[in-house]
Amino acid sequence: MPMITPRILITSAALVAVAFTGCSTFSNTKPSLTVDQVMDEGFKGKGSMAARLGENTATDADKQRMVYLTQQLALNQPPKGDPGSWEEKTAKLNRAAVALVDKLPDSLELWRAAVDCKACHSIHKPD
Repeated sequence: MPMITPRILITSAALVAVAFTGCSTFSNTKPSLTVDQVMDEGFKGKGSMAARLGENTATDADKQRMVYLTQQLALNQPPKGDPGSWEEKTAKLNRAAVALVDKLPDSLELWRAAVDCKACHSIHKPD
């Protein structure tokens, strides 16, 4: 019988969550964190977790936390704008975070492309 390690459990849970992104069952789940909380913890400032991920200086714990933060972001409704656009952008962020955790080839480039603050803020950030 194969041994189940914590890494396998975390990765499996993240992949299941990604698989359900956009599914009505998953999208009906209430978020534990607000958009503002996710932004404050993961994306604000030049030394943010998102920046460290993009610079390839983040810890494994940072990467795993970012998977959770991007899942939470996706569970929120967009503060403004089209829900379909919100779903697309948050799913892209989450897939990129999972790729970093899984150390997939080109995951760093995937992350950098997914973190496009202006593209998301111009459509979804309230005035």
